[in-house]
Amino acid sequence: MFTGIIEEIAEVIALKNEGSNLHISCRASFTDELKIDQSVAHNGVCLTVVDIQEDVYTITAIKETLDKTNLGKLLVGDKVNIERCMLLGARVDGHMVQGHVDQTAVCTSVKEEGGSHVFSFKHKLSDNMTVEKGSVCVNGVSLTVVNSGDTTFSVAIIPYTYAHTNFHTFKEGTVVNIEYDILGKYISKLFLKNI
Repeated sequence: MFTGIIEEIAEVIALKNEGSNLHISCRASFTDELKIDQSVAHNGVCLTVVDIQEDVYTITAIKETLDKTNLGKLLVGDKVNIERCMLLGARVDGHMVQGHVDQTAVCTSVKEEGGSHVFSFKHKLSDNMTVEKGSVCVNGVSLTVVNSGDTTFSVAIIPYTYAHTNFHTFKEGTVVNIEYDILGKYISKLFLKNI
């Protein structure tokens, strides 16, 4: 379980295909605090640490993950948002994030508005899984929806988030990972089941 509050941006150091799996090696300042079998969210995707070599650790994404997320599009040198799993008994500053990406979305616009930025996205699901002032997780970042359409939504980013996540690299056409609010998903399923 995660909070959607990004700890830092890690650099992709190496990518290695093995069958349908992709091994992703990243460099992070807290690699020495990680351990094998630990969960770390990468652009919002919960992945397991499988190897640690000095300041570089490796995680593995399987075909299912690569098919549903933007991780298969990574290149060496790319930056990914990372967050270690939450500690029980600590404050939850964002919202409850599982690290289970629902789908990808495409950035349709980036607008600078007096120091902050508004990012708009288009996705495939038409279940209207976002609601005005509801929570959504974009590339692992816990955010509040500022408008919501059937297959679109926007979020406003404060300068700190813009500078300390990979949002500053987004442009029109950037593919991002989306995890909808878990409570909203359960309510939607119950509502649709009872129709």
